[in-house]
Amino acid sequence: MEKPIRIKTISDLHKLMGLPKPHHPLIEIIDLSKQKKDTGIFAVIFDLYVITLKRGYNKLFYGQQQYDFDEGVMAFLSPGQILRGESDNIPENIDGWMLFIHPDFLWNTSLAKKIKQYDFFGYTTNEALFLSDKEETMINGIVENIKNEYQTNIDRFSQDIIISHLETLLNYSERFYQRQFITRKKTNHQILDRLEILLSDYFNSDDLISKGLPTVQYISDHLNVSPTYLRSLLKTLTGLNTQQHIHEKLIEKAKEKLSTTDLTISEIAYELGFEHMQSFSKLFKEKTNQSPLAFRASFN
Repeated sequence: MEKPIRIKTISDLHKLMGLPKPHHPLIEIIDLSKQKKDTGIFAVIFDLYVITLKRGYNKLFYGQQQYDFDEGVMAFLSPGQILRGESDNIPENIDGWMLFIHPDFLWNTSLAKKIKQYDFFGYTTNEALFLSDKEETMINGIVENIKNEYQTNIDRFSQDIIISHLETLLNYSERFYQRQFITRKKTNHQILDRLEILLSDYFNSDDLISKGLPTVQYISDHLNVSPTYLRSLLKTLTGLNTQQHIHEKLIEKAKEKLSTTDLTISEIAYELGFEHMQSFSKLFKEKTNQSPLAFRASFN
């Protein structure tokens, strides 16, 4: 497989794409419809934040995931992630833009830390954001404001104004993702159903004894979604994150064993994947406000 090219700066980006000197050294918006179609590039690692909105057929890969961009969708990459294309050519009918932000642009601003709180920078490409026409118009308007600001108004106010626009862009993206979690009910509830089956099968198998509690990574791998996307989806639909769902299933299984078997607390803890009974008892009490012994006594 071809080794990815690394893009560390906006200047590197311009050299790669054969563009003139950038207007700003730390931020750039590329109009995809105006770029040459034969790039000769297959895979790129960006040391930049990248936000894209694309229209037109274009298969992209993120890790082993493939996604068809055949309508307006947004995707987000944080620095250090690899973006691979299906080929080294940009499709003739591709439309949209790519916004590149060097981390140094955010230094000493409100976004320096806050940008790490937007989970969608950790989503995979097949977890992209589908925009309605109204939403797309709104996002495009914000991006146009950013472009106008860095191309024509470089002064002591420009960074603060661009940062404000970027925060608005990210906050709207967060809102639209929350809307997507709710409106794509069939797909999302299928994930919930698969999660329930996966946890039930795991807790009813010998894996608990041999492997311990399932990890968030194990769950997300088997559901074929990223850990951050799964956490955000579950939080929106159920109010619980992935780890809390694991613990809920654990407590449910523990209650079943406490109320229907004569196993000791230590034996139950072992069967539920705990090395130490104290760890099990502590978690059980945190979740139920009762010790395992007190819960068992309530059934006698």
